[in-house]
Amino acid sequence: MGKRLIQQRRGKGSHTFRMPSYRFKPSLQYKDCGGTVVDFVKDARRNAPLAKVVYDDKTKGYIIAPEGLKLGDRTDSRIFPLSEINEGTSISSIETYPNSGPKLCRTSGSFAVLVSRSQKECIIQLPSKKLIKLNPKCKAMTGIPAGEGRKEKPFMKAGQRYYLMHLRGKHYPRTSGTKMNIVSHPYGGSGHGKVKKPVSRHAPPGRKVGKVSPKRTGKKK
Repeated sequence: MGKRLIQQRRGKGSHTFRMPSYRFKPSLQYKDCGGTVVDFVKDARRNAPLAKVVYDDKTKGYIIAPEGLKLGDRTDSRIFPLSEINEGTSISSIETYPNSGPKLCRTSGSFAVLVSRSQKECIIQLPSKKLIKLNPKCKAMTGIPAGEGRKEKPFMKAGQRYYLMHLRGKHYPRTSGTKMNIVSHPYGGSGHGKVKKPVSRHAPPGRKVGKVSPKRTGKKK
């Protein structure tokens, strides 16, 4: 009898596992002109808060708020091209190419370091210690995105953790396949022992359950 797994049910798009759609979808983009911070807002899809900016050309936009940013501050005192930033400075919200918008180091507490710069290229070190080369015209923000200590606050109730995971489209709580009923999972039911079924590496994502393309299974002699 066929058994529809949790992965397959999520891919089908039922109401139980559907990720909520957000009406607030701000576009993060740097402008050549400066602006003034007028408000701070929370985006459910991000960890770091956003700063609402009114630019000198009367347009509005959003940037990721770094630590120490206050109402009334100017964005041109934080956002510079890589060619104008001193070496060894901690930077975040980095563009991958000119006018691409911030793409790297946007989560709270993450930052990169400008290692060296020249007229042709700039080398930065990512949080993973990887070195990449970027165009000197790419813009970045000096400082670290706010909200670094968010992981230090514990979850006092399981419901808080559930709503947080639901906002990100994650399935929580996760139940082991051996604890399910026999109609819900290939490993379910108490009529047999533990199942160690190898799965092909070329199987679709919904069927990759258990050991994926193992080199050896069973008890080692």
